[in-house]
Amino acid sequence: MTDLNIEGLTVAPGVIETIISLAACDVAGVAGIGDPATSSIRTFIGGKPSTQGVDVEMDENNELHVSIRIFVESGHVLPDVAANVRKAIVDALSTQVGAKAGSIDVYIDGIQFED
Repeated sequence: MTDLNIEGLTVAPGVIETIISLAACDVAGVAGIGDPATSSIRTFIGGKPSTQGVDVEMDENNELHVSIRIFVESGHVLPDVAANVRKAIVDALSTQVGAKAGSIDVYIDGIQFED
């Protein structure tokens, strides 16, 4: 994806991916984004959230199409978590950069069980 331009504001793709990742991580039941090993290592060392597992494309109408891969904590209802992730991403993109989401595909790659 190239830079996103909205009413004189230019936002780099990495910024959009970070906004999406942070929004998804804040949803109850989301254990991580992308590869759980990489995600937990970054969290442990205090780095920025992983954007691995987040893909963003912009169409000719300037709408974003998001694909995100998540791991869910055991005990949560998967369709509810996916719906809440979609809502959180739409809200974050709209609020923080004024971008419209054309579609948000949530892929649940696994379930994380407590030790």
